[in-house]
Amino acid sequence: MGYILFDDELIRNQLKPFTFTRPVADIRCGILTIRDKWELRLKTKITCLSKRYLEEIPAETSINTYINGAVCPDKYLITEIDKLLVGECLVNDSNNVLAVRTTEKLSFPINFQSFTKKKFYGEVSIITQLPHIFLKNGDQIRADFRLITERRKSQAITDPFTRVYGAETECRPNIFVEEGASIKSVILNAEQGPIYIGKNAIIQEGSIVIGPVSIGEGSIVVWGSKIRPNTTLGPYSKVGGEVGSSVIFGYSNKAHDGFLGASVIGEWCNLGANCNNSNLKNDYSEVKLYNYATDKLEKTGELFCGLFMGDYTKAGISTMFNTGTVVGVCSNVFGAGFQEKHIPSFMWGGADTKYVDYRIGKALEVIRATMARRDKQLTEKDVAILQHLHDFKK
Repeated sequence: MGYILFDDELIRNQLKPFTFTRPVADIRCGILTIRDKWELRLKTKITCLSKRYLEEIPAETSINTYINGAVCPDKYLITEIDKLLVGECLVNDSNNVLAVRTTEKLSFPINFQSFTKKKFYGEVSIITQLPHIFLKNGDQIRADFRLITERRKSQAITDPFTRVYGAETECRPNIFVEEGASIKSVILNAEQGPIYIGKNAIIQEGSIVIGPVSIGEGSIVVWGSKIRPNTTLGPYSKVGGEVGSSVIFGYSNKAHDGFLGASVIGEWCNLGANCNNSNLKNDYSEVKLYNYATDKLEKTGELFCGLFMGDYTKAGISTMFNTGTVVGVCSNVFGAGFQEKHIPSFMWGGADTKYVDYRIGKALEVIRATMARRDKQLTEKDVAILQHLHDFKK
């Protein structure tokens, strides 16, 4: 049996700019990416089926189960998927195809017309819109926390000046610290949800962390930071100031004071000192958000909705982002005043200057310099993806 996580074409378009550079299943929500969750539960490596420029080659198997890459797994859903017969597909109440079993090799986008539909009656956690990434983050931190920490023992918190609240609930640990993590003079409050602290993560003096929160491997929470509930700091990120109800995918910096709320930040991004975003309109009305699927602002149904920033994008000091702002991949944004509600990929400029094209050669040069600081390198595939996006940018 082979397992493949497929991109639904509509969902993929609605989750841009993050799906410009990755399959849907590589979006981080909770402690783990969606792909990580499935691999841990199914105990096997899984490939993704997406647009050709993101293509992965699956292993040759006689029967394949294709699973919607926007769906977060649980035990009941996996049980129902395992019951599928060849030629059947599992659908939920919203008519989203959750999984299909077949002997055929399918291509993107998948046509499900020839498959027999089988109804799934359980609840499904599926990420179909940008705000879902931060709205579902708290519940996913809880689910991932149980999955990762089951039958494992946390490293002890030995610093005498660190104050811990809610370390255990009903005999279950609520704070889990991986090997090599450093915690000094910190307040950790897990009364409302778990706190996961990854391997070699550092939480510096004077910081406050209120769960549910995930601090990824190698990440740094700098002095005096305020990490509010439902927040994920992906691996090797450096974060300061005030952050709440937000997801940072990884390898990104927000090292100075400033507010980030109800937001999602991709990989290899940088927010300069005193960058702030609004996540609530002054008139308390519903937030509209740029939607790549319709190429216009769409109602979100949300009162709180902040900044969505694609991979490799940077913002200069004191940059202000308005409520419900979407910024594409590999842009450089700066200047006083609120920025545009939608800034396309490969743009250079800001609110008080004209946007110009960010030349691909210069962009790659900056990315390589950024990654070298973490002893990482752009792969040939990464370069090909960025070249493709620059050639067909939006």
